[in-house]
Amino acid sequence: MKTKSIIKYPAIKPQAMELREAIALPGVGLSIPVRAAKAKLSALLELVAGGQEVTITSDGVPKAVLSPVGKNRGRKVFTGMGDYLMKQPVHGGPGAEEIVRADRDGRGW
Repeated sequence: MKTKSIIKYPAIKPQAMELREAIALPGVGLSIPVRAAKAKLSALLELVAGGQEVTITSDGVPKAVLSPVGKNRGRKVFTGMGDYLMKQPVHGGPGAEEIVRADRDGRGW
């Protein structure tokens, strides 16, 4: 019978990663190009976990926002499809049975 050997790896000290490409834009906050975001994803996740919101840009245009999980923004509450469908204009007219009856009467059947 083989015995399992336990391998213990040395603890790695967390290193502070530099985000030289990140800039602070007025009204947007911390912004970083998509290429730099790919290369420094771990550092971005650390910033976001610390409460910082990061905007990812492509050609200078904001494309995505990374925000902490606990940060809850107001969202619309789903009330169900029934209410939504009943508000549609198609429900304002006659029913299918009335339309078929009027068609039959018009043809003289």
